[in-house]
Amino acid sequence: MAYKLVKVPAGGAKISIQNGILQVPDNPILPFIEGDGTGRDIWRASVRVFDAAVEKAYGGKRKIHWMEVFAGEKAFHQFQTWLPDETIEAFTEFMVGIKGPLTTPISGGFRSLNVALRKLLDLYVCQRPVRYYTGVPSPVKHPEYVDMVIFRENTEDIYTGIEFAYGTEENKKFKQLFKEAFPKEYAKMRFPDTAGIGLKPVSVEGTERLVRAAIQWALDNRRKSVNFVHKGNIMKFTEGAFKDWGYALAKREFRNALVTEREAWILGNKEKNPALSVEENARQIDPGFEMMSPSQQNDIKSEVEAALKLWDTHGEGKWKSKLMIKDSIADVSLQFTIIRPRDYDVIATLNLNGDYLSDALAAQVGGIGIAPGANINYETGHAIFEATHGTAPKYADLDKVNPGSVILSGEMMFRYLGWAEAADLIVKGMEGAIAKKIVTYDFARLMDAATEVKCSEFGDAIIQNM
Repeated sequence: MAYKLVKVPAGGAKISIQNGILQVPDNPILPFIEGDGTGRDIWRASVRVFDAAVEKAYGGKRKIHWMEVFAGEKAFHQFQTWLPDETIEAFTEFMVGIKGPLTTPISGGFRSLNVALRKLLDLYVCQRPVRYYTGVPSPVKHPEYVDMVIFRENTEDIYTGIEFAYGTEENKKFKQLFKEAFPKEYAKMRFPDTAGIGLKPVSVEGTERLVRAAIQWALDNRRKSVNFVHKGNIMKFTEGAFKDWGYALAKREFRNALVTEREAWILGNKEKNPALSVEENARQIDPGFEMMSPSQQNDIKSEVEAALKLWDTHGEGKWKSKLMIKDSIADVSLQFTIIRPRDYDVIATLNLNGDYLSDALAAQVGGIGIAPGANINYETGHAIFEATHGTAPKYADLDKVNPGSVILSGEMMFRYLGWAEAADLIVKGMEGAIAKKIVTYDFARLMDAATEVKCSEFGDAIIQNM
């Protein structure tokens, strides 16, 4: 299409998708949003790292054609809108791009520009890899054990923003309708007269496409497990349903490639004792079997029988080479990802859980300042890679902050494009700079004998260590 605000670079070509596979030319046009506050410094350092990695990896045979699009303060000052329509159109047309941190308008407009971009482009996966780079300061004893990838559902849960503020007519009307239609549920509110109300939608479709993407990514990247993190013990029909729908999808679409944790227990019990009866196996996998009702006991025995039917494809230890599917309660997961991080690999979870988990995990491996992220629609191929931190306006234009979040998001982007060689060089450069203790102030203050450098100089150090 013809753009008025955006200048499409000459000599570049568009990324496309055919039969679910990205078609990436050697000269792709990639939209970028510079970002607000520190985003300006970060982008200048990051783009030099990206271009250097591509040049070193491919010797001029490949080149990125960067195309600036606008959002946030820069868009507002130039065009009097926080998010121009052309920005959405450009990301839609050119498919893959990257962005720095954005300010959210304090009054009016979008609740969050980041959330708006995700919703308008239906980027339903928020993908957050969390891994340790040797030498990065960490508050935990073994940060090197942390190597996880979070698949956070991006479009549902309480982040849909369906809320009714206390004191408004909308709130009163909703509560009146709710009271009339569902008096028992209304009575569960402790202080209904002064309560704000929020709705938490979780759908079959939203769950299935998130879980499908997580499992397929885990298989493609030879990961060992996918863990559904949920609070289904309390929110049974939203978070509990997410877990149940996730298991159902996994078994229906990926049956021969995976095993559930409970199926592994059942098959393992049978392998240890071939004479084990169905009921004896059921007692071993559920210690509370004796206290169950006959109906509940029959459900467990049916589960055992279903697992044993997998014997030809999963028995005699064959399940050990398959992707493990399991689940855990959210609060337990927040604890165990700290004390038992090697038990977690790929995590599939809902929006709010994923928000908490990704930032908590980032704290173990250097903080959110170097945490990368991506928002992806694996069905259409559209993706925006992004900084996961804020704009830090007090440091704006001081050439001071760590550009690692955007740089490592670019590493994710190159891997997504199939340019693994460039991605590997970025990792090598980052590891080399940190190992030599050439770091920005946030790391330098936590490291002995470090050389503190500017944002731009850290980019130089990464390039020199490729």
